[in-house]
Amino acid sequence: MNSNPALCQAIAHHITTSPQKRITFAEFMDMALYHPEGYYSTKAVNLGKQGDFFTSIHLGADFGELLAVQFVQMWEILGQPVGFSLVEMGAGQGLLALDILKYIQQQYPDFFNALDYVIVEKSLVLRQEQQQRLQEFSVRWCDLEEIPSHSITGCFFSNELVDAMPVHQFAIEQAQLQEIYVTTKQNLTPNPSPQAERGGAGGVRSDQNIEFVEIADTPSTPKLVEYFDLIGVNISDFSDGYRSEVNLAALDWLRMVADRLQRGYLLTIDYGYTANRYYNPRRSQGTLQCYYQHQRHNDPYINIGQQDITAHVDFTALERWGERCGLDKVGFTEQALFLMALGLGERIAALSYTQQPISQLLRRRDVLHQLLDPLGLGGFGVLVQRKGLTTQEAAQPLKGLSVPEQMKM
Repeated sequence: MNSNPALCQAIAHHITTSPQKRITFAEFMDMALYHPEGYYSTKAVNLGKQGDFFTSIHLGADFGELLAVQFVQMWEILGQPVGFSLVEMGAGQGLLALDILKYIQQQYPDFFNALDYVIVEKSLVLRQEQQQRLQEFSVRWCDLEEIPSHSITGCFFSNELVDAMPVHQFAIEQAQLQEIYVTTKQNLTPNPSPQAERGGAGGVRSDQNIEFVEIADTPSTPKLVEYFDLIGVNISDFSDGYRSEVNLAALDWLRMVADRLQRGYLLTIDYGYTANRYYNPRRSQGTLQCYYQHQRHNDPYINIGQQDITAHVDFTALERWGERCGLDKVGFTEQALFLMALGLGERIAALSYTQQPISQLLRRRDVLHQLLDPLGLGGFGVLVQRKGLTTQEAAQPLKGLSVPEQMKM
């Protein structure tokens, strides 16, 4: 298969040197994506229509400009503080930041002068591309760990970040929750758990005779069982063979963001479900997906280091864990409704009055409608949480969470 041999060797070495000669699937996914030879370190500059997938930001500036409208209102609700921080987490190629900053500079100069734009980026390759693209603006880069506790007044935000965090995989066997581990064929014990050996779509995978194999065993951490208590899902409802994911990394991330935020908002945009939809017994094989050259499949053991690996977001977990961390839920909606409330409908209507060649007009209309497609980007979830607002500030509704004018009776 088309895997990165150096990365496969590194993963195999990590497995061989681990005490039980196996690693959790979360560790495997973390290395496949974030190791120096991993996908986000070597292939991530190829995002967009020429790469493996594209997001809202690859459809033009509208998405960033409409987000900017919401950020301006947040700034106004907080009393127009100087030093309002916009902290973008996982900024990709820097395109969204560029769209936001350009629009704020042109349309809201007072806000622009009060703005502190911060990017938290794990990938060195992407950080370098962002720095090149944003060199005309005052932007600072840091790790989330480097931001002092209770130091941010403003808004943390992300677009398709949480779905790329490493997830633990589990399976239900004999009414018990079993975690999925990854080992190599060479390290497999003579009598593995009989129900467990899987290895994607067959078990034998990879370059240089490295064969990755899955086995199931008791969970590596009690947090996996505790997770279902958090979201109110009874795992005894699942039948044997049920398989899905748990994103513990998202909870660690959320706790850290909540600690850094003194006053303001957290805006999370991603694809996902509420818990009762995510862990529906009929969704028996989870949501894990791989993207390779715009082809989607569910085998993480091919194209290792050459493909993206994602899982849907459990928004109920973000809401409930956020509450424990001091974040109040402001609202949860779909991207289509969020963008319409911020003015996307007016942008579509205005096309009728522009003097453009019909081909350009149709292309522009198609782009805007893609942002609304309920089966695509328009169906993404938008979760807004807040912390440290006064009663009067909290009472002011956010524009993006209001009912779009076009949808009022």
